[in-house]
Amino acid sequence: MKDRGALVPVGALVCNAFVWGVSWWPFRELQSMGLHPLWSTALIYFFCLACIWAWQPGAWRSFAQHPQLWWLAIAAGLTNVGFNWAVTVGDVVRVVLLFYLMPAWSVLLAWAVLGERPTRASLLRLLLAMAGVLIVLKEPTSPWPVPQDAADWLALMGGLSFAGTNVMLRKLEYTPSASRMMAMFGGGAMLASAAALLGLAGGIVSAPLWSSAWLPVALGLSLAFLVSNMALQYGAARLAASTTAIVMLTEILFASGSAALLGAAEFSPRILVGGSLIVLAALLAAMAPSRK
Repeated sequence: MKDRGALVPVGALVCNAFVWGVSWWPFRELQSMGLHPLWSTALIYFFCLACIWAWQPGAWRSFAQHPQLWWLAIAAGLTNVGFNWAVTVGDVVRVVLLFYLMPAWSVLLAWAVLGERPTRASLLRLLLAMAGVLIVLKEPTSPWPVPQDAADWLALMGGLSFAGTNVMLRKLEYTPSASRMMAMFGGGAMLASAAALLGLAGGIVSAPLWSSAWLPVALGLSLAFLVSNMALQYGAARLAASTTAIVMLTEILFASGSAALLGAAEFSPRILVGGSLIVLAALLAAMAPSRK
């Protein structure tokens, strides 16, 4: 009976992972219609923020009582700017693998922010993940394993920010959940808007082109993100943290599979070997005993 009871929460987490794993495709579709991923991120997250505001209009009051929510907003905003932009312009599998270096960053950030000294096992997982990243980054045309383009840097920034988001969520677990959701969606909306305006001034980001064609795509993606967030809240609240972390790794499978079907990724032996090390480090981190 317990196994059957876990099916619905696990299914909810798989739903969340599916939405994020295939989100690169609608973002690319929006870009082809004249809407840069930064503009589409801002538009989608302002819509989600408005929905949360209508549901919990008093959630903003917690920001005065808990100013650290602003750090959560910044971390979540940088996560979305990095990931959504990277999967739109880069190799999807490469971006997702670099983004999922997040468990390695979490070891360092938890040490700095939460005072959790890394164990010998966590340091070994960190080295394993770093080795995988070096293999992924080592291009045949480059003598050094360094980020090759903007997509690599954005993916790494997004993964680091995602680790910071998770650390801040743990640090702020005593705050109302609606306030944390508002911080995350608000951070995504505001930082994406700020980055888009700076990019527009610098000639990096093009001005948004109005088109009725991208409205249904943007609305559909907004609703998908809202549903996936509710699914994450439902599933994560009913399963062990280690189980949640393992199930969420299915995002890599959804991203890789969809990218392979649509020709948006390169599956070289180097990517497979390096990606296996990163995924293995994430799995070991998920199965490690949690601290009280």
